[in-house]
Amino acid sequence: MKLKYFSHSAFQVTTNSGKIILIDPFLDGNPTSPVKSNEVKADYIILTHAHGDHIGDAFNIAKRCDPLFIAVNELANYCASKGFKAHNMHIGGGYNFEFGRVKFTIAHHGSMTPDGTYAGEPSGVILSIDGKNFYHTGDTGLFYDMKLIGEMTPIDCMCMPIGDNFTMGINDAVKAVELVNPKLAIPMHYNTFPVIAADPLEFKKKVEQIGKKARVLNFGEEIEL
Repeated sequence: MKLKYFSHSAFQVTTNSGKIILIDPFLDGNPTSPVKSNEVKADYIILTHAHGDHIGDAFNIAKRCDPLFIAVNELANYCASKGFKAHNMHIGGGYNFEFGRVKFTIAHHGSMTPDGTYAGEPSGVILSIDGKNFYHTGDTGLFYDMKLIGEMTPIDCMCMPIGDNFTMGINDAVKAVELVNPKLAIPMHYNTFPVIAADPLEFKKKVEQIGKKARVLNFGEEIEL
C-alpha cells in the first residue's frame, strides 16, 4: 500500500493490486498542490465531508475516470444526484470492498456542499488495506473518543489537521496522536491559506517529544506503508 500526499487534506492510496483511491481531492484551486485534477486517476473517491476544499475536483475527476464514490449517506446521495456511482455509508459503519475495508468515524466539524446542500455529518475514515490501517481524521477538532478508535483498530498511519482556526492546531493534534497511538503520524491541512499557516516541523518535534513517530511529507511525496 502506497500513500501520496497532494497537500491540504488530499491523498492518494494505491493498493498492492494497483487500485487507486483518492481522498478529498482538492487540487485545481489548491495553491500548494503539485498536480491538477486532469493529472490523476481514480477507481474510488472517498469524501470526508462536502466543503469545497474537500469535495474539490472530485466531480471533474469522476467524469474522466468513472470511480465509485464512498461517503456518508447524504453526501453519497448528492454524488449520485450528479450522475455518479456512489456507495452510501455512515459513521460507525464499515464495509468490505474489493480493495479492503472502509469504516467512517466521527469528526467535529461541518458539512455543506458549495451550492448550499446539506451533506450529512462530517467524518473521518479508516482504510484497512493490504494488512495496514490508515486513519484520515478529516477536518476535526480534538475529541477523547480518538482513544477508543486507536484501541479498537491499531493504526499504522494517522493523518490529522494542524492548521488551527477551522480544525485542530498543533498542540491538539499532538494530543490526538497520544490518544490514537499510531505507528506514524503525518500532519495535513496546513499552509494552504494564510489563515491555516502552521509549522509541520514543530508538530513533528512535539510528537517525537512524547515518544511517537512523525513524518512531514513533501507535497507530492509518496511513501510505502
